[in-house]
Amino acid sequence: MEAKFCMTCGSAMESRDVDGTVRRACTACSFVHWGNYSIGVGALVMKDEKILLVRRAQEPGKGRWTNPGGYIEQYELIQDTIVREVLEESGVQAKVTRLVAVRDLPRSIHNVYIAFEMAYVGGEPIPDGVEVDAAGFFSLQEMASMPVADFTRWLIDVALHSKDEGLTQDQEPIIHMEGYGLYRVPKVSV
Repeated sequence: MEAKFCMTCGSAMESRDVDGTVRRACTACSFVHWGNYSIGVGALVMKDEKILLVRRAQEPGKGRWTNPGGYIEQYELIQDTIVREVLEESGVQAKVTRLVAVRDLPRSIHNVYIAFEMAYVGGEPIPDGVEVDAAGFFSLQEMASMPVADFTRWLIDVALHSKDEGLTQDQEPIIHMEGYGLYRVPKVSV
């Protein structure tokens, strides 16, 4: 869908070259529509050598088992989003330990998906009954006979076969930047 009116001032939009790409731009103010994007997050929560999975109750992927996840809210840090999504979809409390993967999927709405490994904190898997209709912790052997989504299988492989700490939240950045969620490779002692 093409943007017809400015999200800032409500004036008509036009197509014009902006930095070498034709984009929708406001005819009255400086607003430029840079594109359509969505950012999703996913969790890999382990407990007793089993991974938390939820079964999708809606399309896309209805009936498939996936890792819990969802989309960020406009003013929500991604690490807060994934904690919320895991709790909402499965009733399980977990905390972020590291960022393990990023998926880039350019299409009409360019989707970026950020996957986190999370430490189990508490709770028993209970589906929300809306987005998911089943939830539980499963071993790799149990998953072999389940309809687990291909992308979830890939994420599990990434998390289980990582050779380093991945990106971890920078708890003590050299410069404090309020409202930022900062992730980095672990610091090396010099």
